[in-house]
Amino acid sequence: MRARPSFGSEQTLATPSIGAAIREHMMTDQAMNFRGDRHPADSYEDVLAREDRPIPAYMREGRQLGDGAMTVATERYCSPAFAAKEVRHVWLKTWQFACREEDIPKPGDFHVYEVVGKSLIVIRQDDGSIKALHNVCLHRGRKLVSGKGCRSEIKCPYHAFTWAIDGAYKSNPIPWDFPHIEPAEFSLPEARVDTWGGFVFVNFDPGAKPLLDVIAPLATDFERFDFANRYRAIWVQKKCRCNWKALSEAFAESFHSITTHPQILPGIGDANSQFDCPNDYVSRQFSATGIASPFIAPLSEQEIFSHLTGARTRIAVDGGAQLPEGATARSALAAMARENLAAETGKDYSDATDGEMLDSILYDVFPNMAFWAGHVSNIVYRWRPNGLSPNEAIMDIMILKPVPASGERPRPAPAFEIGLDESMTLANDILGPGLAAVFEQDMLNLPQVQAGLEASETGRVYLGRYAEQKIRALHLMIDRYIAEGEAAGA
Repeated sequence: MRARPSFGSEQTLATPSIGAAIREHMMTDQAMNFRGDRHPADSYEDVLAREDRPIPAYMREGRQLGDGAMTVATERYCSPAFAAKEVRHVWLKTWQFACREEDIPKPGDFHVYEVVGKSLIVIRQDDGSIKALHNVCLHRGRKLVSGKGCRSEIKCPYHAFTWAIDGAYKSNPIPWDFPHIEPAEFSLPEARVDTWGGFVFVNFDPGAKPLLDVIAPLATDFERFDFANRYRAIWVQKKCRCNWKALSEAFAESFHSITTHPQILPGIGDANSQFDCPNDYVSRQFSATGIASPFIAPLSEQEIFSHLTGARTRIAVDGGAQLPEGATARSALAAMARENLAAETGKDYSDATDGEMLDSILYDVFPNMAFWAGHVSNIVYRWRPNGLSPNEAIMDIMILKPVPASGERPRPAPAFEIGLDESMTLANDILGPGLAAVFEQDMLNLPQVQAGLEASETGRVYLGRYAEQKIRALHLMIDRYIAEGEAAGA
């Protein structure tokens, strides 16, 4: 097993039934011979070794967390006091993506981003730059705008105090009663703004590291995918009855598929996914499509291909197709994806690996974002607390697609909002029934996870050394930000 450089000191910190066809293939613990913290089935590296195209260096396994065991206190998911520490030291100190640039294409176009009680007006300027202005009237505190729109100026609906779109103070209806206001000192406060890949990022901390220093591995590795030349085809926003960390952690490992998503096991390598942490802020997960889960008995290549061409993959293909002679399910699916995408975009994908056409390759960026790599449709996740509550959260699910060959950028999809006690199946027509069902399976777990965390007798959560290292990395960074903030007296 490969030696692993240490990340840092380790510290204590309604499932659906399985279909009959899959149940027949389920393997027992006794049928598996585990070694160490890896599954004995083919690793992601083994899958890559069978490709007939050069493998980009970024797809190889990289930097690992240390090997020590890690437990996490359940109060981190339940305590208002701990949530308050996260607000002060994490949410107000880190980069978060607020919107896409396509949301604010023209001067005066704005998008409101809200997190932990803070509100920012992300607004396009006359020179094409972007500012993030605090969405609070300096007179009596009313929020200035909501949602999205376009303004030539920002006027408070309460008393008509008015600012320019760059935040400079302009006027109020009774200036004679406010001789103490110095216009040059009455501009709307600003947060930091930066962009990457068509996303607009904000940071409340003026002293934070530059964005590219934080997301460097992602920015470098995603150069192949031209995220700026994509548009938001789908946006579903779901409110959940759980802590934001419990929500994000539901998407930070893959071996929950055996019980939560059994219907996908014939087509994805789940327990033999690859994980690493390129830097302190970025962690990654690679799960191969076109191979069967090691949790089920072996399937033929035709069985895998038939399963995945039954509309359970990220690419749209007709069901009932027969695997070409001599091809594997993985290679045939990748070839189909290249052909379909080339027809859609007018670009050549002959050098793209099978993994870049098919696989679930997720890059998590601290504290609350995940971006799927690859040339086909890219899923983007964002998690955040619902207001200041430690037991409610919001998840944004966005799907980006390449701009069509015509070059005409479709309008970005608006948010389809699903409430706390509403089902993800409401998004069947948006996500498709198969993908909506997968998300619904995740969402059914989460209220029970939160209830269990609050009821825990031991007060601890035990994390795996390898397959849950993205979760470990999240908690280590939260502790680091809190420790640094408290040491600085913040």
